[in-house]
Amino acid sequence: MNKAEVLNIIKKGENEFVEFKTSFNQDTVISISAFANTNGGFVLVGVSDEGKIVGVTINKETIQKWVNEIKNKTEPSIIPDVDLFEIENKLVVKVSVKEYPVKPIAIKGRYYIRKQNSNHQLSTQEISDIYMYSMQYSWDSYPYKNANYTDLDTEVISEFITKVNEVGRFNLPNDGKAALKKIKLIKNNIVTNAAMILFSKEDIQYNVHIGRFKSKSYIVADNMISGNLYYVLEKSMQTIISHLKFAFEITGKTTQRTEIPEYPLEAIRELLVNSLVHRDYTNNTDVKIKIFDNEITFFNAGKLFGGLTVEDLANDDYQAQARNKLIAEALYLTKDIEKYGSGYWRIRNYIANYPTMKFEYKEISGGFLTKLFYSKQKTILSFDKVPDKVPDKVSDKVSDKVSDNLTDNQIKIINLIKQNNKISMSEMALHIGISKRKILDNINKLKTINIVKRVGKPKKGYWELNFN
Repeated sequence: MNKAEVLNIIKKGENEFVEFKTSFNQDTVISISAFANTNGGFVLVGVSDEGKIVGVTINKETIQKWVNEIKNKTEPSIIPDVDLFEIENKLVVKVSVKEYPVKPIAIKGRYYIRKQNSNHQLSTQEISDIYMYSMQYSWDSYPYKNANYTDLDTEVISEFITKVNEVGRFNLPNDGKAALKKIKLIKNNIVTNAAMILFSKEDIQYNVHIGRFKSKSYIVADNMISGNLYYVLEKSMQTIISHLKFAFEITGKTTQRTEIPEYPLEAIRELLVNSLVHRDYTNNTDVKIKIFDNEITFFNAGKLFGGLTVEDLANDDYQAQARNKLIAEALYLTKDIEKYGSGYWRIRNYIANYPTMKFEYKEISGGFLTKLFYSKQKTILSFDKVPDKVPDKVSDKVSDKVSDNLTDNQIKIINLIKQNNKISMSEMALHIGISKRKILDNINKLKTINIVKRVGKPKKGYWELNFN
């Protein structure tokens, strides 16, 4: 860096990488440690906060004294680079440091990172997060105390393996234990935190608390959901849907009603998955979902991870970091996560057809809050309380005799197939509000009485209806 470059930096002012100090002091050491814990940077000593060059007076021992003070006050010790510049007949000293490979660096037992143009002292949780991140560890990769493979639900694991292999992003063996070893959910025959969260047979109390509110203090429904993550994900989604409003629209192209949910269900699922994947599982605070008349919020413990900021999320151009790497990887393999770092971009696309709907998010109270809300749905004439997800009666093509022998859910499945013969069982479960396993049971019964048939391969095939 030359004199002209230094002048240009001073002209632009302080930022994420640059700090001005009129003299070398304790705050200088704090800034150096904060730079080392973030992306590197430097302090220009001899420049005021306003960018005025005031200069410093030093002797031949001064620079070595500064270096020794930084070295002795930081742990692990930092040895900075020092450069001198004569500007406007005054001496400016540049004290710089690169990002330290193993973080965080402490100064007298305190830890700082650089945020924009200031230093931010880390909380205990943030210290843990930055250490995990720098070591490329994640909490969910550690052993779950006193757990073994028999504590896992093999039926859920089998469904997971099937879904992963159907999606095709990875290939897993059919043996459950071998499959979990292959994706590091079991290490050295020890069950990880991630494996227990995803597949635990018993409830390990990572709850999702869902409330329906008429006002900030008036709760009309209260649901607590717990269990393994895949159960919690599906049950929470069903519960949320049960509290939403739906409208119906007849387009004129068909006599069928088009069902319009209060919020795009894909956006709701994306926010729910984010809350489960990115929550801080070392914190016993529940994921909280609050549903109001024109607003839904999602809160999970744990602020943004890996240096990501709220501002980064707004521009859709950032490298996502996962607090729980193994959990995120598992949901990626089952396509519950589409692509790392693209979730908020997709949410904005999902709500594009809802003209007055807005999407907001912020760090708050040791965690992260996301919100969808609207003033009036211009594309929807009116909302009623959530109805059944499909018409009550089967088409006239289904004989009364057959209809009489079918359950309500089987009739709903038939109507969904009529509307879309390529619909997946997961989508059926989402529409009807029951588990995928119950969908499979009903499909098998419909196959037995020769009403439904599957044609073609699992991913590229379609459903065919046969009526007497």
